[in-house]
Amino acid sequence: MKEEIRALLEDLLPLVDFDSDFLFAELNSLDVTTILMSLADKYGIKLEAIDATPKNLKSLDNIVAMVERKLQEK
Repeated sequence: MKEEIRALLEDLLPLVDFDSDFLFAELNSLDVTTILMSLADKYGIKLEAIDATPKNLKSLDNIVAMVERKLQEK
């Protein structure tokens, strides 16, 4: 799943370093919105503004963990 999410996000946001341990610091509000909307569409999960936390978007691993949690809640 991690590589699938990486490929999706790298296509949408080619200038963002998804290997960064400080990914959230590199994102602007449009980037965050793009990430949440594209993951929600792809996985059929509900992601809202409340999910756009530094913890959830700190790294690619954290993003994957957020998606997995949302899939389990579904």
